[in-house]
Amino acid sequence: MEQTAWRFSDDRGQTVTAPVPPARVVGYIQAGATLEELGIRPVAVFGSFHDGARPDPAKAGALPLAEVAYLGAGDALDVEALLSPGPDLVVAVSYGGGQVYGLDAETAKHLEERVAVVVLEVGGARTLAHIRERFADLARSLGAPEADGSALLAAQERLRAIAARAPGPRVLALSPAGPGQVHLARPDAWPELRALAEHGVDLIEPGEGPGVNWLTAPWETAAALRPDIVLADIRSNAAPRDSLRRDLAWRALEGGARVLDWNPEAPCGARSHAAFFDAVADALEEA
Repeated sequence: MEQTAWRFSDDRGQTVTAPVPPARVVGYIQAGATLEELGIRPVAVFGSFHDGARPDPAKAGALPLAEVAYLGAGDALDVEALLSPGPDLVVAVSYGGGQVYGLDAETAKHLEERVAVVVLEVGGARTLAHIRERFADLARSLGAPEADGSALLAAQERLRAIAARAPGPRVLALSPAGPGQVHLARPDAWPELRALAEHGVDLIEPGEGPGVNWLTAPWETAAALRPDIVLADIRSNAAPRDSLRRDLAWRALEGGARVLDWNPEAPCGARSHAAFFDAVADALEEA
Protein backbone atom coordinates (compact mmCIF):
# COMPACT_ATOMS: atom_id res chain seq x y z
CA MET A 1 0.00 0.00 0.00
CA GLU A 2 1.40 3.36 -1.02
CA GLN A 3 2.20 5.70 1.86
CA THR A 4 0.91 9.27 1.76
CA ALA A 5 3.54 11.95 2.29
CA TRP A 6 2.94 14.49 5.09
CA ARG A 7 3.95 18.12 4.67
CA PHE A 8 3.50 21.12 6.91
CA SER A 9 4.88 24.64 6.51
CA ASP A 10 5.70 26.12 9.91
CA ASP A 11 5.98 29.75 10.99
CA ARG A 12 9.65 29.92 10.09
CA GLY A 13 8.64 29.32 6.50
CA GLN A 14 10.19 25.86 6.62
CA THR A 15 8.37 22.88 5.14
CA VAL A 16 8.56 19.84 7.39
CA THR A 17 7.94 16.46 5.73
CA ALA A 18 7.45 12.83 6.71
CA PRO A 19 6.52 9.66 4.82
CA VAL A 20 3.23 9.46 6.76
CA PRO A 21 1.49 11.81 9.20
CA PRO A 22 3.47 11.73 12.47
CA ALA A 23 1.80 9.77 15.27
CA ARG A 24 4.25 10.23 18.16
CA VAL A 25 4.38 13.92 19.00
CA VAL A 26 6.52 15.62 21.64
CA GLY A 27 5.74 19.26 22.28
CA TYR A 28 6.46 22.29 24.39
CA ILE A 29 3.86 22.04 27.16
CA GLN A 30 1.67 24.85 25.81
CA ALA A 31 1.76 23.27 22.34
CA GLY A 32 1.04 19.84 23.79
CA ALA A 33 -1.93 21.15 25.76
CA THR A 34 -3.26 22.83 22.62
CA LEU A 35 -2.93 19.66 20.55
CA GLU A 36 -4.67 17.68 23.31
CA GLU A 37 -7.58 20.11 23.17
CA LEU A 38 -7.72 19.71 19.39
CA GLY A 39 -7.76 15.92 19.48
CA ILE A 40 -4.08 15.00 19.13
CA ARG A 41 -2.55 13.53 22.29
CA PRO A 42 1.22 14.05 22.58
CA VAL A 43 3.36 11.26 23.97
CA ALA A 44 5.41 13.74 26.01
CA VAL A 45 5.88 17.44 26.74
CA PHE A 46 8.71 19.64 27.98
CA GLY A 47 8.93 22.93 29.83
CA SER A 48 10.82 26.22 29.52
CA PHE A 49 13.68 27.74 31.49
CA HIS A 50 10.99 29.17 33.81
CA ASP A 51 9.80 25.67 34.66
CA GLY A 52 11.12 23.00 36.97
CA ALA A 53 11.30 19.26 37.37
CA ARG A 54 7.51 18.96 37.44
CA PRO A 55 5.04 20.26 34.84
CA ASP A 56 3.34 23.59 35.47
CA PRO A 57 -0.34 22.73 35.97
CA ALA A 58 -1.41 26.10 34.55
CA LYS A 59 0.38 25.40 31.28
CA ALA A 60 -0.71 21.75 31.14
CA GLY A 61 -4.37 22.54 30.47
CA ALA A 62 -6.35 19.32 30.10
CA LEU A 63 -3.32 17.13 29.46
CA PRO A 64 -3.63 13.84 31.37
CA LEU A 65 -0.25 14.07 33.06
CA ALA A 66 -0.49 10.49 34.32
CA GLU A 67 -0.45 9.38 30.68
CA VAL A 68 1.70 12.05 29.00
CA ALA A 69 5.35 12.04 30.05
CA TYR A 70 7.04 15.24 31.21
CA LEU A 71 10.64 15.35 29.99
CA GLY A 72 11.90 18.22 32.14
CA ALA A 73 12.94 21.79 31.46
CA GLY A 74 15.86 24.18 31.17
CA ASP A 75 19.41 22.94 31.55
CA ALA A 76 18.17 19.45 32.50
CA LEU A 77 16.68 19.05 29.03
CA ASP A 78 18.98 17.73 26.30
CA VAL A 79 18.52 16.10 22.91
CA GLU A 80 18.58 12.57 24.29
CA ALA A 81 15.85 13.40 26.80
CA LEU A 82 13.69 14.89 24.05
CA LEU A 83 14.20 11.83 21.86
CA SER A 84 13.66 9.30 24.64
CA PRO A 85 9.90 8.79 23.92
CA GLY A 86 10.72 8.01 20.26
CA PRO A 87 8.93 10.98 18.65
CA ASP A 88 8.49 11.37 14.93
CA LEU A 89 7.60 15.06 15.40
CA VAL A 90 8.48 17.79 17.91
CA VAL A 91 6.17 20.82 18.10
CA ALA A 92 7.84 23.92 19.53
CA VAL A 93 6.77 27.53 19.96
CA SER A 94 8.62 30.75 19.29
CA TYR A 95 8.22 34.33 20.48
CA GLY A 96 9.98 35.77 17.46
CA GLY A 97 12.57 35.13 14.78
CA GLY A 98 11.85 31.41 14.70
CA GLN A 99 13.96 30.84 17.82
CA VAL A 100 12.71 27.77 19.68
CA TYR A 101 11.38 28.79 23.10
CA GLY A 102 12.49 26.75 26.09
CA LEU A 103 15.49 25.06 24.46
CA ASP A 104 19.10 26.09 24.29
CA ALA A 105 19.96 27.10 20.72
CA GLU A 106 22.48 24.26 20.34
CA THR A 107 20.00 21.75 21.71
CA ALA A 108 17.37 22.94 19.24
CA LYS A 109 19.86 22.72 16.36
CA HIS A 110 20.95 19.17 17.15
CA LEU A 111 17.38 18.08 17.81
CA GLU A 112 16.34 19.16 14.33
CA GLU A 113 19.16 17.11 12.83
CA ARG A 114 17.50 13.98 14.21
CA VAL A 115 13.74 14.52 14.14
CA ALA A 116 11.15 16.66 12.33
CA VAL A 117 10.48 19.93 14.20
CA VAL A 118 7.56 22.30 13.63
CA VAL A 119 7.82 25.79 15.17
CA LEU A 120 4.70 27.95 15.61
CA GLU A 121 4.84 31.62 16.60
CA VAL A 122 2.85 32.61 19.70
CA GLY A 123 4.35 36.05 20.39
CA GLY A 124 3.05 39.57 20.07
CA ALA A 125 3.63 39.78 16.33
CA ARG A 126 0.75 37.33 15.77
CA THR A 127 -2.96 37.80 16.41
CA LEU A 128 -4.74 35.40 18.74
CA ALA A 129 -6.92 34.25 15.84
CA HIS A 130 -3.86 33.54 13.69
CA ILE A 131 -2.17 31.51 16.43
CA ARG A 132 -5.36 29.54 16.99
CA GLU A 133 -5.74 28.79 13.28
CA ARG A 134 -2.14 27.70 12.88
CA PHE A 135 -2.49 25.14 15.66
CA ALA A 136 -5.77 24.00 14.12
CA ASP A 137 -4.04 23.62 10.74
CA LEU A 138 -1.34 21.46 12.32
CA ALA A 139 -3.84 19.32 14.23
CA ARG A 140 -5.90 18.70 11.09
CA SER A 141 -2.77 17.69 9.20
CA LEU A 142 -2.14 15.11 11.93
CA GLY A 143 -5.62 13.66 11.61
CA ALA A 144 -7.69 15.68 14.07
CA PRO A 145 -11.33 16.46 13.21
CA GLU A 146 -12.50 19.97 12.42
CA ALA A 147 -12.91 21.92 15.67
CA ASP A 148 -16.31 23.34 16.61
CA GLY A 149 -15.97 27.12 16.82
CA SER A 150 -19.56 27.94 17.81
CA ALA A 151 -18.76 28.46 21.51
CA LEU A 152 -15.93 30.82 20.61
CA LEU A 153 -18.15 32.88 18.30
CA ALA A 154 -20.80 33.14 21.02
CA ALA A 155 -18.20 34.16 23.63
CA GLN A 156 -16.77 36.84 21.33
CA GLU A 157 -20.21 38.30 20.59
CA ARG A 158 -21.09 38.35 24.29
CA LEU A 159 -17.79 40.01 25.23
CA ARG A 160 -18.26 42.72 22.59
CA ALA A 161 -21.79 43.42 23.79
CA ILE A 162 -20.80 43.69 27.45
CA ALA A 163 -17.64 45.73 26.76
CA ALA A 164 -19.70 48.23 24.71
CA ARG A 165 -21.57 49.33 27.80
CA ALA A 166 -20.11 52.63 28.96
CA PRO A 167 -18.23 53.39 31.06
CA GLY A 168 -16.45 50.05 30.95
CA PRO A 169 -14.34 48.65 33.78
CA ARG A 170 -10.60 49.16 33.43
CA VAL A 171 -8.48 45.98 33.22
CA LEU A 172 -4.84 45.55 34.28
CA ALA A 173 -2.85 42.41 33.43
CA LEU A 174 0.12 41.54 35.60
CA SER A 175 2.47 38.85 36.85
CA PRO A 176 3.36 38.94 40.56
CA ALA A 177 7.13 38.96 41.07
CA GLY A 178 6.88 38.80 44.86
CA PRO A 179 6.29 41.14 47.79
CA GLY A 180 7.30 44.63 46.73
CA GLN A 181 7.51 44.03 42.97
CA VAL A 182 5.22 43.21 40.04
CA HIS A 183 5.52 42.80 36.27
CA LEU A 184 2.83 44.90 34.55
CA ALA A 185 1.85 43.60 31.11
CA ARG A 186 2.05 45.83 28.07
CA PRO A 187 -1.21 44.94 26.29
CA ASP A 188 0.17 45.29 22.75
CA ALA A 189 2.79 42.62 23.50
CA TRP A 190 0.28 39.86 24.29
CA PRO A 191 -2.05 38.44 21.61
CA GLU A 192 -4.81 37.57 24.09
CA LEU A 193 -4.74 41.07 25.61
CA ARG A 194 -4.84 42.68 22.16
CA ALA A 195 -7.81 40.44 21.37
CA LEU A 196 -9.60 41.77 24.46
CA ALA A 197 -8.90 45.35 23.36
CA GLU A 198 -10.18 44.56 19.86
CA HIS A 199 -13.44 43.40 21.45
CA GLY A 200 -13.78 46.71 23.31
CA VAL A 201 -12.20 45.90 26.70
CA ASP A 202 -10.42 48.87 28.31
CA LEU A 203 -6.86 47.60 28.94
CA ILE A 204 -4.58 49.73 31.11
CA GLU A 205 -1.17 50.69 29.72
CA PRO A 206 1.39 50.52 32.56
CA GLY A 207 3.41 53.52 31.37
CA GLU A 208 6.88 54.23 30.05
CA GLY A 209 9.94 52.32 31.17
CA PRO A 210 12.22 49.45 30.26
CA GLY A 211 10.84 46.11 29.09
CA VAL A 212 9.12 45.07 25.87
CA ASN A 213 6.48 42.74 27.34
CA TRP A 214 6.42 43.92 30.96
CA LEU A 215 7.11 46.98 33.03
CA THR A 216 8.64 45.85 36.32
CA ALA A 217 7.58 48.18 39.11
CA PRO A 218 6.66 48.35 42.81
CA TRP A 219 3.18 47.20 43.76
CA GLU A 220 2.38 50.83 44.57
CA THR A 221 2.59 51.58 40.83
CA ALA A 222 -0.02 48.92 40.10
CA ALA A 223 -2.31 50.15 42.87
CA ALA A 224 -2.04 53.74 41.61
CA LEU A 225 -3.44 52.65 38.22
CA ARG A 226 -6.73 51.89 40.03
CA PRO A 227 -7.96 48.98 37.90
CA ASP A 228 -11.45 47.57 38.29
CA ILE A 229 -10.31 44.12 37.16
CA VAL A 230 -6.89 42.50 37.54
CA LEU A 231 -5.75 39.62 35.32
CA ALA A 232 -3.15 37.90 37.53
CA ASP A 233 -0.62 35.42 36.13
CA ILE A 234 -1.11 31.95 37.66
CA ARG A 235 1.89 30.18 36.14
CA SER A 236 4.31 28.49 38.52
CA ASN A 237 7.01 31.11 37.90
CA ALA A 238 4.68 33.86 39.16
CA ALA A 239 4.67 34.53 42.90
CA PRO A 240 1.61 32.89 44.50
CA ARG A 241 -0.96 35.35 45.79
CA ASP A 242 -0.76 33.95 49.32
CA SER A 243 2.84 35.18 49.49
CA LEU A 244 1.69 38.77 48.85
CA ARG A 245 -0.73 39.13 51.75
CA ARG A 246 1.67 41.22 53.84
CA ASP A 247 2.24 43.73 51.02
CA LEU A 248 -0.03 46.70 51.75
CA ALA A 249 -0.11 47.85 48.12
CA TRP A 250 -1.19 44.39 46.92
CA ARG A 251 -3.87 44.27 49.58
CA ALA A 252 -5.12 47.70 48.46
CA LEU A 253 -5.14 46.53 44.83
CA GLU A 254 -6.90 43.27 45.67
CA GLY A 255 -9.41 45.08 47.84
CA GLY A 256 -10.41 47.51 45.11
CA ALA A 257 -10.49 45.20 42.10
CA ARG A 258 -11.88 41.86 41.02
CA VAL A 259 -8.93 39.49 40.51
CA LEU A 260 -9.12 36.93 37.71
CA ASP A 261 -6.72 34.09 36.95
CA TRP A 262 -4.68 34.74 33.80
CA ASN A 263 -2.44 32.24 32.06
CA PRO A 264 -0.20 33.95 29.46
CA GLU A 265 0.64 30.49 28.09
CA ALA A 266 -2.84 29.01 27.92
CA PRO A 267 -3.71 26.41 25.27
CA CYS A 268 -4.37 28.01 21.89
CA GLY A 269 -7.59 26.22 20.95
CA ALA A 270 -11.07 27.62 20.38
CA ARG A 271 -12.38 26.04 23.59
CA SER A 272 -9.72 27.68 25.77
CA HIS A 273 -10.10 31.04 24.04
CA ALA A 274 -13.89 30.90 24.49
CA ALA A 275 -13.42 30.18 28.21
CA PHE A 276 -11.04 33.14 28.53
CA PHE A 277 -13.44 35.54 26.80
CA ASP A 278 -16.35 34.25 28.90
CA ALA A 279 -14.41 34.71 32.15
CA VAL A 280 -13.54 38.31 31.24
CA ALA A 281 -17.13 39.00 30.18
CA ASP A 282 -18.37 37.64 33.54
CA ALA A 283 -15.94 39.93 35.37
CA LEU A 284 -16.99 42.95 33.31
CA GLU A 285 -20.64 42.29 34.17
CA GLU A 286 -19.89 41.95 37.87
CA ALA A 287 -17.38 44.83 38.20
